[in-house]
Amino acid sequence: MYDELGLTFILAFLIAMAFSPIAIKVAHKIGAIDIPKDGRRMHTRAMPRFGGLAIYVGTMGSMLAFLTFDRQIIGVMIGGTLMYLLGVVDDLKNLPAKVKFLGQIAIALLMFWWGLRIDFLTNFFGEGNLEFAGGPVAVFLTVIWIVGITNTVNLIDGLDGLAAGTSAISALCLAYVAYIFGQYLPAAAFLALAGGILGFLPFNFYPAKIFMGDGGSLFLGFMLASLSIVGLTKGAAAIAFSVPIFVLGLPIFDTAFAIFRRLVNHRPIMEADRGHLHHRLMNLGYGQRRATLMLYGVSAIVGIAAVMFSRELNVEGLGLVTVALMQIYIFLTDPNHVLPQIKQEKAEAAMAQLHAKQAAARAEAAAEAGDAEQKDDDHAEAKASMLAAYRSHRMMEDTKKSLDEWR
Repeated sequence: MYDELGLTFILAFLIAMAFSPIAIKVAHKIGAIDIPKDGRRMHTRAMPRFGGLAIYVGTMGSMLAFLTFDRQIIGVMIGGTLMYLLGVVDDLKNLPAKVKFLGQIAIALLMFWWGLRIDFLTNFFGEGNLEFAGGPVAVFLTVIWIVGITNTVNLIDGLDGLAAGTSAISALCLAYVAYIFGQYLPAAAFLALAGGILGFLPFNFYPAKIFMGDGGSLFLGFMLASLSIVGLTKGAAAIAFSVPIFVLGLPIFDTAFAIFRRLVNHRPIMEADRGHLHHRLMNLGYGQRRATLMLYGVSAIVGIAAVMFSRELNVEGLGLVTVALMQIYIFLTDPNHVLPQIKQEKAEAAMAQLHAKQAAARAEAAAEAGDAEQKDDDHAEAKASMLAAYRSHRMMEDTKKSLDEWR
């Protein structure tokens, strides 16, 4: 059993690592390229966004090789394939948000029909479980669970390696919980998923060579949501749901806060912005690598806390959750880091404005001397310097705003 679980992880890891360079080449051939066309994106050059292919092939290849199939596992593989294809179409055609959302609901309903459903919950206020017997409440809970977790992973895919690393932590924690409760089939499936992610991560971590794209993020979210209810026993219901909720607690909160923020500002719920937690860390000057590692650490701490809750070590679990919250507060409000960053951005803005004025003066002198070519060059330099000054000033204002909001 131990050898088979280990081989499931290793095979997925090797396949994903082998397919990642292939995915880069395929992305260029089919036009799956992400262009940094707005201020929300963190990258500054065109990037292939077809890395989900490596994760999908690695995960599914390992599952086909080692898992003993039952109806639920087959349903998960079918649903994962459909969700991956939906994401690929979105990567290539930029589907409207409503169309993508309806597609996710349709796949979740298919899973319910297949038998992958939430038809009971642990009763925290009494004995036994709350039974729904496949009725409307069960349909609602199943759809909300699958679509919600799927989009949570999709929304945190904003920094190099962030969604992949957080999903790997979640999959490993879920695999361990499934194993200790004797659920070896979902444990093996989670290990296959974790192996596929970690095989791809070296190509996705900062500085990334390829993005996973919506195909990868939707696939990861769906697999985490659906596998967490495979083989679910009534005694372990709360455990199966609490682990992904805790491990993905930060992005779940971030997503809920983003929806609330957009409603308050009378903006469309599905509209993208720069208000997410990882954007705030970037505005504070931590950089992609450090911001991503910070969130890895918090996710790992909360994931370990969830495992402790599953072992009924509730006091220890609450202690770790408290530590994670304190870390986030420190990251976002540390004046020893933020204030020097503001000063640096202010100095950069001032220097860029000085360069722009100098270039404009040279252009004016060239015009008086009749040197048209030099005039054009100096005008271009002045324009570039003014743009750099604007960007530095905007970063400084974003930093101040983030500091004020989180104090």
